[in-house]
Amino acid sequence: MPIITCWKPCTAKKNWKRVKSFSLIQIKKIVCFFGLLLFALLVKAQDEARPNILFIAVDDLRPELGCYGASHIKSPHIDQLATEGMVFNRSYCNVPVCGASRASLLSGIRPDRQRFLNFSCWQDKDVPGVVSLPMYFKNNGYRTLSLGKIYHHREDGKGSWSEHPWYPSGDWEGWQAYITEEAQKQIEPRKGGVGINGVSFEAPEGPDHIYPDGVIAQQAIKKLNDLKTSQQPFFLALGFLKPHLPFNAPKKYWDMYDFEKIQLPDNMRKPKDAPDECMHPFGELRNYTDVPDKGPMDKEFMRKLIHGYYACVSYTDAQIGKVLNELERLGLAENTVVILWGDHGWHLGEHDLWCKHCNFEKVLHTPLILKAPGKGNGQRTEALVEYVDIYPTLCELAGLEKPFHLQGRSMVPLLDNPELPWKEEVYSRWIDGETVITQTHTYTEWFRKGEEKGYTRMLYNLVADPEETVNISEKQENKELVTELQDKLYRHMKKRNKLVIK
Repeated sequence: MPIITCWKPCTAKKNWKRVKSFSLIQIKKIVCFFGLLLFALLVKAQDEARPNILFIAVDDLRPELGCYGASHIKSPHIDQLATEGMVFNRSYCNVPVCGASRASLLSGIRPDRQRFLNFSCWQDKDVPGVVSLPMYFKNNGYRTLSLGKIYHHREDGKGSWSEHPWYPSGDWEGWQAYITEEAQKQIEPRKGGVGINGVSFEAPEGPDHIYPDGVIAQQAIKKLNDLKTSQQPFFLALGFLKPHLPFNAPKKYWDMYDFEKIQLPDNMRKPKDAPDECMHPFGELRNYTDVPDKGPMDKEFMRKLIHGYYACVSYTDAQIGKVLNELERLGLAENTVVILWGDHGWHLGEHDLWCKHCNFEKVLHTPLILKAPGKGNGQRTEALVEYVDIYPTLCELAGLEKPFHLQGRSMVPLLDNPELPWKEEVYSRWIDGETVITQTHTYTEWFRKGEEKGYTRMLYNLVADPEETVNISEKQENKELVTELQDKLYRHMKKRNKLVIK
């Protein structure tokens, strides 16, 4: 066996003295040990440098918030987050229903005519094998946790979470929790489907945790305290259920609004010259036991629904505030990216429609707020962004290379320059309707199964007619514009559909 001799100077005798001999194997072991130690230190330093992610999803939240100019809405905690981050004024979901919107966002893949079609879709079935957003962070050293409603199905996105997804009731139907005895008496099996429905709203006295969202906030605070001492960066996903129907919230949140001041929208009618395809019977709302199966609703009842929606927004805002305050108290806020988004918009009587499930601006336009360490705060951007952009954005903020399958674009450059030239258009779809949205217009075509060209359409000028009251697609002066938008839409669909998932 070869012998390596190590020498050191002997300061007392001013000459060299042989002190020890090591075998080559021993030298290799020492080098290996210190190499592993150095690697571990580098990994630890990298993990400490990587930001945590607080990912807040809110069901059915439209951008009717204080920070979006709705002064009648009480949303102080979301508004405060807006002052600390960036508000995206022109953010759009890619499909206006919860299950499909979430599966698309979490996979980074656009919906098309074969995938992410409705509320009950599964990411694992529609795009099997795709690495989800939380899974990608988990694979890169993050501790990933899901509290509340993130995927529509808790078992979807297999392999995404470090722990089994947590839900307050043990059942995702917890959004239908009723407290009052009167409401519980009216619970019935849901018409034509699995599950139950009761009344469309209630307002009991009681603390926040009488409903699931209050319990979700409590659990989130508990988890943040556990994560404070973790050696891993975390990806904590919180899914709040309200303002989804039924509009159930503690009475104190209803009391924030004067019912006498709540008004119905001005445009409670189908847009002039619009095709019938743009309308729907809002069956989701009609499932509730106090809503007529068909025909008009009483005006006072509709105002009560709006009152309930507002109350639920303020209730959820309060739960979000508790979590954000705890993040700050624990000293975690400085190194945590916070993103808040609503999975789609919602109709509150506009166009004589309720719920989502269509191609109008009110259900495609969404709230999106992003706060990132070291980035400017209190900023706004008019840049067009869409939900497939969220996955690559969080990757870039965490210093992770973006997976090859992503179909969106990172929004990080906008955090440094909100005026940066950006996308000319974004895209959404619902069942047979395909929509392209530009800075000035929204254009939709409907397609029959198996056909590549649409058979009817609508066009709105969002500058001159932001409430989309008159369809101008057939006006002669818009012929060139329609051709241009149609070409954009067809090229987008062709490019989008090239992604094949096996």
